[in-house]
Amino acid sequence: MYRIVFTQVLSRFDAEAVHHLTIRALRLLGLLPFVTRRLHRLLAPREESLRVTAFGVHFPGPFGLAAGFDKDARCVAPLAAFGFGHVEVGTITAHAQPGNPRPRLFRLPESRAVINRMGFNNAGAAEAARRLRRPRGVPAVVGVNIGKTKVVPESEAVDDYVTSARLLAPLADYLVVNVSSPNTPGLRDLQAVDRLRPLLAAVKEAAGRTPLLVKIAPDLADEDVDAVAELAADLGLAGIIATNTTISREGVASTEAGGLSGRPLKARSLEVLRRLHRKAGDRLTLVSVGGVEDVDDVWERLLAGATLVQGYTGLIYEGPLWPSRINRALARRLRRHGHTSIREVVGRTA
Repeated sequence: MYRIVFTQVLSRFDAEAVHHLTIRALRLLGLLPFVTRRLHRLLAPREESLRVTAFGVHFPGPFGLAAGFDKDARCVAPLAAFGFGHVEVGTITAHAQPGNPRPRLFRLPESRAVINRMGFNNAGAAEAARRLRRPRGVPAVVGVNIGKTKVVPESEAVDDYVTSARLLAPLADYLVVNVSSPNTPGLRDLQAVDRLRPLLAAVKEAAGRTPLLVKIAPDLADEDVDAVAELAADLGLAGIIATNTTISREGVASTEAGGLSGRPLKARSLEVLRRLHRKAGDRLTLVSVGGVEDVDDVWERLLAGATLVQGYTGLIYEGPLWPSRINRALARRLRRHGHTSIREVVGRTA
């Protein structure tokens, strides 16, 4: 039914306008706690076999929502109610900013992909912190993804990230340093190890006991992926999220500027995951994102060494019941293969 609605109705409207309408609908749903709790009982992962513990945090299931959808932490509870095992909000910057000029979000249905050049549009860390303090009504594991404010010069990037970390880390189950979006000028330069080390060290100190992860780009050279893995392990980070959107246009017809997500990213994201697992899989928790569309993709990422898996673009094309379908199919697959927990699967083919 959703695919018909998407094809016949939603796809005819501007992608960002539909996104904002979806966020408003979810916010309204969040104002109805009885309905939200009922949805959570029906759709959230409940099978014991799906539960997983990563960096000291207990997740009801391994499949979560990647950063980029709920940029301002406006609808965490409804998203958890629809079945996501965790919700990563953001990217949030220390200061509010409007992002890049519109249009800045483009669907590529023939490629099951999306291009965005949003530019970290958000209301700022203080406003996000205010929202995260509100009671949610349903259990939700919340990650907070932080980035650099566009107008802040690169020489002050560390202080900018630290400001966000101090405000948001106490309210997060885990914190993510985003240095891999292609839509903020100069941001990806911070992935160079000599610049990344002082940044991560400072944010880790500011985050205190909150687990810290770093999110990397799929466009890094293999040797740079290895270097970031060694750095993350050396600094005692909780893990790495791989990968963000790509600037590559391989496999798609569009030349729009911005980060490409969805199916075309699948192969490279999996390749980076496998490389990270070989390099530091015994020392870091790996979170895989990029081109995840169905239970087969989730299963493949778990086998390749991911403890947690995230999706976003699939939600656009599959609709709100997408995470619940994946959870049910994943539980059935575990039973079929004779496994009693996700942990028995992680890294088996790595």
